[in-house]
Parts: sequence; C-alpha cells; structure tokens
Amino acid sequence: MKKKYNTLTKVEFQIMSILWDINHSACGRDILERYEDPKPIYTTLATYMKILYEKGFVDFFKKEGEGKTQWYIAKVSRKEYTRMTMESVKKDFFGNSLKSMFCYFVKEENLTPEDIQELLASLNEEEDNI
Repeated sequence: MKKKYNTLTKVEFQIMSILWDINHSACGRDILERYEDPKPIYTTLATYMKILYEKGFVDFFKKEGEGKTQWYIAKVSRKEYTRMTMESVKKDFFGNSLKSMFCYFVKEENLTPEDIQELLASLNEEEDNI
C-alpha cells in the first residue's frame, strides 16, 4: 500500500460505490454484476482493484477452497471519503473557511428563503441531537 487517502477517479469512485453498496466483501464477479453498462472487462476491473489497493481504499483476501478468486473489502467508508473530500474542497477552494464554502453553495444553488429556513431548521434539529 503506497498512499492513503488519495482522491478517486470517476471510475474508481464508481467501483467504490458498488463496494459501499454491497457493504461486505465482494469478488470481481460481484462487482461486475452491479456495474452499469458498458461494463469493463474483468482484467480492467482487476487493474482498478489493484490501484484502489495501492491507494489504500480496499483490501483483499482469498477464501480457502475458492481457488484464485480474490475478495475485496472497502477500507474507507463512504462517509469517511465524503468527509475527506469535503475537507479538501474547503481547504483548496475556500481557504479552509466553512462559512465561505457554505455561502458559496447557498448563492450558487439560488436557494429560496424557504430553502434557507429549511436548512436552518435542519441545523437546529441536528444541534438538538448532539
């Protein structure tokens, strides 16, 4: 394992999403079954799995009596990856300012006053649950 917590390419994210949705170990065949068309060939998937392993996103193992089949499991959860990605966006694009990042999305999404009230209500609900 060379690096940990790199970003994922679009294809790598697609594969990780499949693993996250499966939510347990999966072999290449399991991943390909859930892959949207056009599906990659098995050797291409195997290459991506190797890259994901080297990046520290997955681990693999073999089950006794299963021959050469490798089973993959996510080492980084979807929630962890989302958090890491958003932290990076906040740092790289907004000078590490959550306020700037939030204001950007509020303005760019053209939120209505009602949308903003819903957001505030959601934040207050979350605060109550802490």
